Amino acid sequence: MFDPRRSRGTAFAAALLCAFFLAPAQPAQSQEKYPERPVRLIIPFAPGGQTDIMGRRFGAKATALLGQQVLVDNRSGAGGTVGSAEAARAKPDGYTLLLGTSSTHAINPTAMEKIPYDAVRDFAPIAVLGTVPMSIVIHPSVPAKDLRAFVAQVKSRPGQYSYGSTGVGGINHLGGELFKMKAGNLDIAHVPYKSSGLSLQDLMGGHVPMVIATLSSAMTAHRQQRVRILAVAAEARSRAAPEIPTVIEAGVPEMVAYTFNVVLAPAGTSAAIVARLNKTAQAIMADDAFVKDLVSLGVDPITGSTPEHAGEFIKRELARWAPVIKLALKPGA
Repeated sequence: MFDPRRSRGTAFAAALLCAFFLAPAQPAQSQEKYPERPVRLIIPFAPGGQTDIMGRRFGAKATALLGQQVLVDNRSGAGGTVGSAEAARAKPDGYTLLLGTSSTHAINPTAMEKIPYDAVRDFAPIAVLGTVPMSIVIHPSVPAKDLRAFVAQVKSRPGQYSYGSTGVGGINHLGGELFKMKAGNLDIAHVPYKSSGLSLQDLMGGHVPMVIATLSSAMTAHRQQRVRILAVAAEARSRAAPEIPTVIEAGVPEMVAYTFNVVLAPAGTSAAIVARLNKTAQAIMADDAFVKDLVSLGVDPITGSTPEHAGEFIKRELARWAPVIKLALKPGA
């Protein structure tokens, strides 16, 4: 005999069962369609710098591959922490990304007493795009023709040499302190400047004998023979200037110092979206024309970077700079 109560109960149970199995499908379907609207790429620095230029060129390529606009949003302030914190707080849906750097993800977390994000826990790494090595640059009047001779000269005249950087706590300053340590605790005074341009200007004017600068910022003056780049602080010679030896080649061990750019999403972003973004980044970095463009900017491109590689890269850079920062920024240093 037909029982309407049993029928209604069966229908209700069936509806619940359907809801249980179909509920997870909606986010999955949304991820499959990603992106369905423009993606914001936060650049945590002002327009015009190397990170901004690289971010805009990457964004243009990503726009073509993703089928949605990747819009650059410059959020500068506090050495990159303002934009980075905003990215960390964003909804982890793949529509807010960050182009992190050595400042935001290797130096500031140790150098600053309070930082509004955790460089590791608060982000989902996508891919490392490239590095820009620091270089050891001297005035042409300095008699040393190579780094080995320069180190010997500095050791023979302790306290008589100085070097310029872009300011206390920046990658240029820390690169200089690392060089001093690795070359045998050289006695060289640090002269901080407000910008790389000002430090190089004083170097060309003969007011400071040595500067730590990115290879890209010093190359023009080097080719004009207004300064001399002795070596680059990288594991291998830079593709932008393969004729210049590395500091390691010149006999200073473990001397590696570079800025870097890494694409990140907020922590909690789904694995599917991270994979889609990584696939996009890898395709961009496999584009010969794009890579050639980066090399012209002084960037050493990194191809094939996975989310796992990017995460380990950040951890390694944090570990590299923490002891240098603590030594360089301690009172009286």
